[in-house]
Amino acid sequence: MSTFAQTRSTIRRLESECESLISDFSSFAQSVSFSATGDEVKCRKSIDDNLGQRQDTISALQRIIDTSNNEGNSATRLHQLQRHKEILADDKSHVQKIRSTIQQERNRANLLTNVRDDINDFHNGSGGRGDEAEYMLQERSRVDNSNSMADNLLAQAYETRDEFVRQSASLSNVQRKLLHTVGSIPGISSIIAKVNTRKKRDSLIIASLIAVCLLFLFFVRG
Repeated sequence: MSTFAQTRSTIRRLESECESLISDFSSFAQSVSFSATGDEVKCRKSIDDNLGQRQDTISALQRIIDTSNNEGNSATRLHQLQRHKEILADDKSHVQKIRSTIQQERNRANLLTNVRDDINDFHNGSGGRGDEAEYMLQERSRVDNSNSMADNLLAQAYETRDEFVRQSASLSNVQRKLLHTVGSIPGISSIIAKVNTRKKRDSLIIASLIAVCLLFLFFVRG
């Protein structure tokens, strides 16, 4: 039966190996191929085997601690065991992220290839059907451009209307402030009232003179 020190030494060796394997595996995420290469599959399998061995070895280390009568070192050993479990969990998470990244990049590359192939097939098509499809695409583009121009004109019209509303509101505010300022000046209200009275009196005099002149002309011609 392996001792605690021997089992822990095995775990540390496996952790070091896994670190190297993860570094190799991450390189496949830098330049993703359309399908997994032989080297990628081999590296992935080595990582899975390593993680499995570490899980089993950590379980063995747990059993050694449980059956040990040396209570003086139990706290230290439990701490070391917990640390190995945390490293294993971190490695599993890191490997899963790399796998997800590789799969996403592979899916994106395959999708772009499929779209490019569809476009090439469309342009390489022959006959009236291909010409009709091309015409429909051009017409659709013209309609989209027209709609875009109409939207821009409407947006400018709304903006102009809003500007007029803002200016009208500003003028109203200025007028109110001016009247308020004038009303707050001592004596200005009476002066304005006198001016208005004088204007009304002058208007009445002018109207009377015009009426007299009209009557005079009427009697003269009569």
